[in-house]
Amino acid sequence: MHVAPWAGDGSRVTPPLLRALRGDFFCLPFGGNSTPVRGKTLLPHGQTANGNWKHVSHSPTSITLSTATDFPAGEVVKTVWVNPGEPCVYQRHVLSGFSGGLSFGHHAMLAFRPEYGVGRVSTSPTVRGQVFPGEFERPAAGGYTSLKPGAMFTSLAAVPRADGAIADLSRYPAREGFEDLVMVSASQAEPLAWSAVTFPEGGFVWIGLKNPATLASTVLWYSNGGRHYAPWSSRHRRVLGIEEVTGNFHYGLAESLAENPVSRDGVATHVKLSRRQSLSVGYIMACVPVPVGFDEVSEVHTAAGGVVLTSRAGPTVGLRTDLSALDSQ
Repeated sequence: MHVAPWAGDGSRVTPPLLRALRGDFFCLPFGGNSTPVRGKTLLPHGQTANGNWKHVSHSPTSITLSTATDFPAGEVVKTVWVNPGEPCVYQRHVLSGFSGGLSFGHHAMLAFRPEYGVGRVSTSPTVRGQVFPGEFERPAAGGYTSLKPGAMFTSLAAVPRADGAIADLSRYPAREGFEDLVMVSASQAEPLAWSAVTFPEGGFVWIGLKNPATLASTVLWYSNGGRHYAPWSSRHRRVLGIEEVTGNFHYGLAESLAENPVSRDGVATHVKLSRRQSLSVGYIMACVPVPVGFDEVSEVHTAAGGVVLTSRAGPTVGLRTDLSALDSQ
């Protein structure tokens, strides 16, 4: 997992989430949130990513925390745990007391270290893929992006660039000096969706498992030195954000609640809750060794005691995991 180069150096970076930017964090509402909602301007990625959490309970293999949010008003209870004999980190966030529409998601970030070699990025079959349709970075402010804004695509291996060429987003690190953002959406009718990065030279694969009915899309943030303004200062490199969300890209709550091109294509960008409803958002991250010849994950199938990962080249690897953690109730 990635740790930002300035994290913990004592600088008064704002918002608070940037001071300790690392690993994975839960966002509610997900996104930049620059557009006010009912007259209120929210923090980027919401209070859950910036505020304090209270200890509820813990054991040798788990911890439960809670936080109350002011707007949207409600409570989030977070449980993180591991199971003996499994190479998995489980997370569950239970949302309760909320009324109205919510966008939310996870914000995992992977570090692509030179000793790992080139990473192979893949996801479960998608029904929609698009480059961020807005101005993701502004050269006048010292930010640079390489992809064609709003371009649609069907494969990470062939994504239109702004200069008319084609980028292969399934191989990373690449496009040094640029920040790029795309979103792919899984079929919400499927019981399981996944995002994976295989490091054949490193001999392992990282995989995230989710329920697409709860987390509809995956935002992929390729951060490779394209931000020259503070605190990034062109030193945030070889990082891939794998952000499992229900939202309209990283715009924020206002744009996720409004009708938008993503929702018009049948992909949920928010979930509506009542105060008497609760929603459980489950997520599993795992890291497993792969055999020689395992190039990139092409399929994930359920099996007794977990899942089986099949590579494009043919070799497979089993992952022991408890998929019931992804149940939404």
